[in-house]
Amino acid sequence: MVDVSGKPVSTREATAQGFLVVSDEVITAISDARIAKGDVFAVARIAGIQGAKRCSDLIPLCHPLALSKVDIQFETLAEDNRIKVICWCKLNGQTGVEMEALTGVNIALLTLFDMCKAIDPGMRIEAVCVTDKQGGKTGHWKRDTV
Repeated sequence: MVDVSGKPVSTREATAQGFLVVSDEVITAISDARIAKGDVFAVARIAGIQGAKRCSDLIPLCHPLALSKVDIQFETLAEDNRIKVICWCKLNGQTGVEMEALTGVNIALLTLFDMCKAIDPGMRIEAVCVTDKQGGKTGHWKRDTV
């Protein structure tokens, strides 16, 4: 691991997003609350938060971080047959939270996939990326195009 002990503590935030491309049937089943495994967004939200909190258990050289906030949001884009997932993480610490945001969004996407795969095994996850980060020596960084 990188030694971050000499870095000053600052408020650090990161946002990541990704998409699950699904069939019309999945969009309809979610909107009609007909997914056999239950409320897909509630379950995926908890899974994404847990994923962000457990990032250092999954990625060997990540520092274990005491996150102060994790937020997972969903947007159904029916016209594009996609579900957008956004994960925002925040802490006061000596290293950034980009990996936690990326892990949170990926775990939420994988959970949505698991809950809907009986309807559409051909779903795909795409365009996962960090969209914004703040804090530390680089300050505020924002992706130009998302």
